[in-house]
Amino acid sequence: MAELEQRIAQGRGDTPADLVLRGGAVFDLVTGAMIAGDVAICGDVIVGIGAAYEGQRVIDVTGLTLVPGFIDTHLHIESSLVTPFEFDRCVTPHGVTTAICDPHEIANVLGLEGIRYFQEASTRTVMDIKVQLSSCVPSTDMETSGAAIDADGLRQVMGHPSGIGLAEVMNYPGVIHRDPAMMAKLRLFAGGHMDGHCPQLSGRDLNAYCAAGIRTEHEATTAAEAREKLQKGMRVLIREGSVSKDLHALAPLLTDITAPYMCLCTDDRNPLDIAEEGHLDHMIRELIAQGASPLAAYRAASLSGAEAFGLRDRGLIAPGRRADIVAVGSLDACDVRLVLCGGVLADKAAFAARGSVAPVGRHSVKAPLVQPESFRHRGNRADTDVIGILEGKIITEHLHEMIVPRDGDKQPEPARDLIRIAVIERHGRNGNIATGFVRGFGLRAGAIASTVCHDHHNIACVGVDYSDMARAANRLSEIEGGFVVVRDGEVLAELALPVAGLMSLERFEAVRDRLTDLRAAATSLGVTLREPFLQLAFLALPVIPALKITDRGLVDVTRFEIIP
Repeated sequence: MAELEQRIAQGRGDTPADLVLRGGAVFDLVTGAMIAGDVAICGDVIVGIGAAYEGQRVIDVTGLTLVPGFIDTHLHIESSLVTPFEFDRCVTPHGVTTAICDPHEIANVLGLEGIRYFQEASTRTVMDIKVQLSSCVPSTDMETSGAAIDADGLRQVMGHPSGIGLAEVMNYPGVIHRDPAMMAKLRLFAGGHMDGHCPQLSGRDLNAYCAAGIRTEHEATTAAEAREKLQKGMRVLIREGSVSKDLHALAPLLTDITAPYMCLCTDDRNPLDIAEEGHLDHMIRELIAQGASPLAAYRAASLSGAEAFGLRDRGLIAPGRRADIVAVGSLDACDVRLVLCGGVLADKAAFAARGSVAPVGRHSVKAPLVQPESFRHRGNRADTDVIGILEGKIITEHLHEMIVPRDGDKQPEPARDLIRIAVIERHGRNGNIATGFVRGFGLRAGAIASTVCHDHHNIACVGVDYSDMARAANRLSEIEGGFVVVRDGEVLAELALPVAGLMSLERFEAVRDRLTDLRAAATSLGVTLREPFLQLAFLALPVIPALKITDRGLVDVTRFEIIP
């Protein structure tokens, strides 16, 4: 029987369905009703609900509630520190059946090769990975990246089945001031989906940004900011990552009225936080605990995301929709018991049957060998720009502190929580080294270094001892990138990330355990941040206010210029 006729026949009950989920209740995200009866599936499509069906295979879900598979509407898989295949194995059991990713981390290191790697991986994973095309490689002209992709380059990777549209347009000044290169990318995707990124933009500047056809936004960090963006037609993506934690601030805005226009995303979340808290399931639990109705929370987790990104085949448990289904013990607990992705049970057998793609980006760390004196911060005036960390946010404060030069160097003052930060170019292009000061780590000794450094992914290093900083930075070249914690010349903990200096080749469980060791090592140096490594990574992103640092120097993001 032809596929179409087969779906119709199974939906009518004329022939047994391929798969039947029996004994549960479907949570309808349109009416809010609980629908009793079987769920019949033909291939990867739901063909029947609310009736009794016979099936070639039957799964007993008695007592469970069936909800649509969760959709993470914006994330960077690279920030999970594992390959797409390990991310799939880590996150799918939490109910995430669709992940809309922007591979701009690996694209900033490898260019189109990195995007193609993700596109190829998406054809094999159990979950459905949608690969947006990165709009900002590099994010600005104030940093050195490993690659650059213009509109002509994006045209070369368009048309892949995983594609939806243009990934987050971070260069919002380039949009509102009509930069020709940015205009060329927007025209290329005109009429299609274009993902937003415009922190703290408001008023006429926000009007201009939205007028470009950009329709989603994940950078709102206050309810007032999110409300204005909703009022101007944007879909607001509530974000709760390992560093960027906006859920509590935005939760009061999520109601049954606004839920169709609000979605959920993680942006950047590592395996340790996933193990300790969860993924989108954690967000659903928290939203309900904060007072959101289950209808609003589950809509934001699935149907709203499907509609925001034009994925008309999913987001509901209804005939004709993709069989992405999650069974939970209770809506409030969001305790995932079973996951189907396109009608495939997400179990060990499914993950084992995927196949794989050869890793890319090996030996990509080509940084200069640094010495302790490389980290001296020269200057003849005491007034000093300082990056101020706001824990739980990727925005920073632009602080000013008096630091008196000694012997031609402004030295770290850990007693005042003023420590050295440096960014070292690692793509083998110019060997730039920029230094500055940061407050908020609580570091009292040693150094921490990383090649996960948004979005250019040069080496970022913080420390109070120049010798330890040099040891940490040079160790990253030896292990092909990753995270390193050093004290008194000794490596206390490390995690190698040899895939473009961003992702491990190990299983996610091993990465999780190493992150535990790294966190403990950082704490032993006095670090007070819960997630110091990704927090460090965002201090180098010059499209997030207010003060950041790249290999070219300190960046005043409000003025969008390098500080002389």
